[in-house]
Amino acid sequence: MAAEGGGKEMNEIKTQFTTREGVYKLLTHSEYSRPNRVPFNSQGSNPVKVSFVNVNDQSGNGDRICFNVGRELYFYIYKGVRKAADLSKPIDKRIYKGTQPTCHDFNHLTATAESVSLLVGFSAGQVQLIDPIKKETSKLFNEERLIDKSRVTCVKWVPGSESLFLVSHASGNMYLYNVEHTCGTTAPHYQLLKQGENYSVHTCKSKSTRNPLLKWTVGEGALHEFAFSPDGKFLACVSQDGFLRVFNFDAVELHGTMKSYFGGLLCVCWSPDGKYIVAGGEDDLVTVWSFLDCRVIARGHGHKSWVSVVAFDHYTTSVEESDPMEFSGSDEDFQDQMIHFGRDRANSTQSRLSKRNSTDSRPVSVTYRFGSVGQDTQLCLWDLTEDILFPHLPLSRTRTHTNVMNATSPNATNGNDSGANTPGINSLSTALPRSNSLPHSASTTATANSTNKAGGIGSGIMDTAIATGVSKFATLSLHDRKERHHEKDHKRNHSMGHINSKSSDKLNLLTKTKTDPAKTLGTLLCPRMEDVPLLEPLICKKIAHERLTVLIFLEDCLVTACQEGFICTWARPGKVVSSF
Repeated sequence: MAAEGGGKEMNEIKTQFTTREGVYKLLTHSEYSRPNRVPFNSQGSNPVKVSFVNVNDQSGNGDRICFNVGRELYFYIYKGVRKAADLSKPIDKRIYKGTQPTCHDFNHLTATAESVSLLVGFSAGQVQLIDPIKKETSKLFNEERLIDKSRVTCVKWVPGSESLFLVSHASGNMYLYNVEHTCGTTAPHYQLLKQGENYSVHTCKSKSTRNPLLKWTVGEGALHEFAFSPDGKFLACVSQDGFLRVFNFDAVELHGTMKSYFGGLLCVCWSPDGKYIVAGGEDDLVTVWSFLDCRVIARGHGHKSWVSVVAFDHYTTSVEESDPMEFSGSDEDFQDQMIHFGRDRANSTQSRLSKRNSTDSRPVSVTYRFGSVGQDTQLCLWDLTEDILFPHLPLSRTRTHTNVMNATSPNATNGNDSGANTPGINSLSTALPRSNSLPHSASTTATANSTNKAGGIGSGIMDTAIATGVSKFATLSLHDRKERHHEKDHKRNHSMGHINSKSSDKLNLLTKTKTDPAKTLGTLLCPRMEDVPLLEPLICKKIAHERLTVLIFLEDCLVTACQEGFICTWARPGKVVSSF
């Protein structure tokens, strides 16, 4: 849907934008779509999604792209910023009848130039395992829809595994599968493994091992997306009930929760070091949540409609190791000392981040870059800076007055947590980079330390046979807090829609306590707008005619896609190849 507002300038599609790193340029010759390049009529269709894999072939051009448009699925060599896209020669193309692809994921562990394993989820609930290089279809899971009849919303390989994968559905259920096992010819019977506040996990009861290995029932309404932490130990889920829930995946225990300002949460992602989670959804906001402190640390407002994708830019997220510097405040000021890292440097960045806990005299400062796209056809880029992450310090260049939420952060966090230890405050520089936060007045909020860091991962999910009781929660329950009634709630708080599952395979009905939005607002689950810093985007540009559904950061470019079926490549500053 086009952005509202009069005038040609408002609805002009941008082909480049400038950040402090330089100019990002749209490469029109690198646009991928259906071969006829005709805009897809997206009415009633599932979102266009994109997956990448590198097959490490000898030519040096190992990137492959997969995308779905309507009933069609395409697999191409991705030439990125190097050469123009040749749409006449897809490696594989599939057209499905009676169902549509909704999501897909490559297994990066097993990918070779001769073979790749691609999982595809469908609108009728099935999951297909295909090899688009060999043009083979090896297996179909939930073929008879005995496990779940609702749309597949997200499918991902379990990190580090060649055979395990996780699937979420619009029913609010998630299922763990093993590609080596069959699904059975009758509806599965389940046995309770673990149950907690608005979630339960069941194992499949059968004489022989069969799929699904586990069934997770999470929250109310559709489970829109999930994401594994960088170390693969934790799982973040976002649902139509507006909750972010973070689980210890191996111990199947709840680590922490967060509630949207209103409406459902639609998308989620982790920072490269696993310390922060960003979620977006129907409140038009991006919300930054601290994994270690289990609390909201910032919100970003730039979109005019629902946020459909959030993603961290691993390559622009930067660590600065230098003498203290004072920045004048212009967008181009602090680039000289930046150290950029890619996939192969994530670990070195974590080690730099962990220097905060040492008494090293050299300051270490970090700026996290993330992006978001939405139904308003806009791309926003955001910087998460020191003054937001560590508000304990006197701020030299910003008027953001944030109360100390956790001034005495324990340094001895469990080693199983994602990322480095809880940041200390001794080695921080007082010279902070320019913030992109809006000034506001803050009110004091209660300190919330996590009571469960999910340290015990000794017992794996496959070894646990029976329920070991209700797990402890990382966040305080509503009954333990003094509820504050706010008379002037946001007018849309009371118009939240819960999508109720129509799936007939709900085995057990949990004791679900309906969470009143008016009671969560102003608590640690959902702080008021004035209680946390409000970020403003570095850039916010209209880049498409239809709603945006994809945002992926690659080393030399970023990739976006809209519901018309056009996949666009934006070259990073200095990465445009002259042969174009």
